[in-house]
Amino acid sequence: MTRPRRRPTSTPCAAATRRPGRRRVRNSCGIEPGRSPTGRRQLLLVEDDDAIAAALRLHLEEAGYRLHRESDGLQAMAAIDRQRWDMVLLDLMLPGADGWDVCRHLRAQHADVPVIMLSARSAEAHRILGLELGADDYLAKPFSMLELVARVRALLRRIEQLRSSPAPASELRFGPFRLDTLRRELLRGAEAVPLTLREFDLLYFLVRHPGRAFSRSELLQRVWGAAFDGYEHTVNLHINRLRTKIEDDPRDPRRIVTVWGVGYRFEETPA
Repeated sequence: MTRPRRRPTSTPCAAATRRPGRRRVRNSCGIEPGRSPTGRRQLLLVEDDDAIAAALRLHLEEAGYRLHRESDGLQAMAAIDRQRWDMVLLDLMLPGADGWDVCRHLRAQHADVPVIMLSARSAEAHRILGLELGADDYLAKPFSMLELVARVRALLRRIEQLRSSPAPASELRFGPFRLDTLRRELLRGAEAVPLTLREFDLLYFLVRHPGRAFSRSELLQRVWGAAFDGYEHTVNLHINRLRTKIEDDPRDPRRIVTVWGVGYRFEETPA
């Protein structure tokens, strides 16, 4: 007896269309399944809600990414210890250890791995705390799956462009510091100063333009990119963190100075 075929269930962004004369299939998001603009990247999802995790897996794997999920904060830390991930998507309310602890652990292990925080806590204070801990982006639940995929793609594409673009110099020096543009490291003598992805990009941009004042909105455009939907206060947070790492007295900064009514300026001419 022949069983009747099941009609495929359609899901958002899962409907595939085939154009005449073409073998490749694109889904309704315009993304080729199994491919991404940055290659087959491995993402760590830390999320205890099964429904949200299933939806994220559907859309991200359809967009061409490999997704590994952990539902517990302590298990997520163990996964971070086992290998280096291309990106971490991190919920805040977790069993075992919360997202704040996981983010601190990640930053201690891999300062430059990009992090997108996912949280039902949409208050500005939580966004600020997430960014202060080193998150590169923050999405409040409920969020659009298409927007999340777009943000993942944009952030990974920017990293790829930074790594592949030739730098004008292999290193920049200022004071006792050396900014290695190839290894993307900040060194003070032989000691590495840990920087997150955004901290490095921001410092690199400022050091390359000494003496020029930039507004917060300009820095958001030039460092975070036009696609970033964030607050100008994000710049303040990253500037404050950089000052704690490169200033002799962060309360009286001499390298990254505030230009009142405008924004910030890097004072020291790199060697």
